[in-house]
Amino acid sequence: MNEGDLIKRLNSILEEYKSFQAKSKHNDLSDLPKADRQSLVTRGIAAINQITGSTSVYAAEINRILVQTPKLHLHTSSIMGVVQALKNDIEAGYIQTLAELIHGELFADFLEMAQYLCEEGYKDAAAVITGSTLESHIRKLCNKTGVSIEQADKDGNIRSVKADSLNSELAKADAYSKLDQKNVTAWLGLRNKAAHGQYSEYTADQVVLFFSGVRDFIARIPA
Repeated sequence: MNEGDLIKRLNSILEEYKSFQAKSKHNDLSDLPKADRQSLVTRGIAAINQITGSTSVYAAEINRILVQTPKLHLHTSSIMGVVQALKNDIEAGYIQTLAELIHGELFADFLEMAQYLCEEGYKDAAAVITGSTLESHIRKLCNKTGVSIEQADKDGNIRSVKADSLNSELAKADAYSKLDQKNVTAWLGLRNKAAHGQYSEYTADQVVLFFSGVRDFIARIPA
């Protein structure tokens, strides 16, 4: 789900809340049906947890509110305030930045592991880990830029698009340069050799250049 979809989902919840406000005579909407208020609040909480995770600041604020009084329908305005805050932060780019940092740190850990393995003489394991990290980053870039990572075959079955094709589509979408595209193509070629046991077709020095290049690529083009 891209940023536009997230904002659309939150707007839908907030618009329903505004319609409730227009119909109610009270700020807490207490004259409206409890079931309607509870349904709205449940949608808001579900959206927050699914978008930011159950351990985010937004989810923590929801939990703080509910600890005071567990009945959902009594917290409509407070929880809608958290939904509004999340929407504002997504529009300002803060949520995307956080996600990029998390992805970058996670991938950096894998690349450090690959570097250690290569230094210890395990170039093939290092190449496989680096290749997997690269492909994961490419797929996250697709999610970020709106490039589809799945497509239907002639029988209507949904299949994952291969990394080489995604690389081409990302370059077309200006996610990165043509030079980056060529580098990714070469890296994926080395990854494929490692994954298929063609260990004699590349050297440890090439693997060092591989994970160094991927590390720079991920740092320059966050997902």
